[in-house]
Amino acid sequence: MATGPAKARSGNLINNQESRGLATLVSDLAQQVTTLLQTESRLLRAEMSEKISKAGAGAAEVLAGAICLLAALMVLLQALVIALASAGLGAG
Repeated sequence: MATGPAKARSGNLINNQESRGLATLVSDLAQQVTTLLQTESRLLRAEMSEKISKAGAGAAEVLAGAICLLAALMVLLQALVIALASAGLGAG
C-alpha cells in the first residue's frame, strides 16, 4: 500500500480521472440535450405542417358544403314561391 507522497500522487491521479470523466459526462449530456431539442423541434414542425394541411383540406370541404347548402336553400325558396303563386297567394 502506498504511503506519503506516492499515496497523494495516486489520489490526485484518481481525482483527475474522475474530474475528466465528469467533464466528459457533462459535455456529452449538453451535446445530447442539444441534439434532442433540435430533433424534437424538427418533429414538432413536421407535425404542425401536417396538421395545418389537414385543417386546410377540412376548411375546403366545409366551404364546398356551404356552397351546396346555399344552392339547396335557393331551390327550396324557389319551390316555395312557385307553391305560393299556384295557391293564389301572389303579391297582389
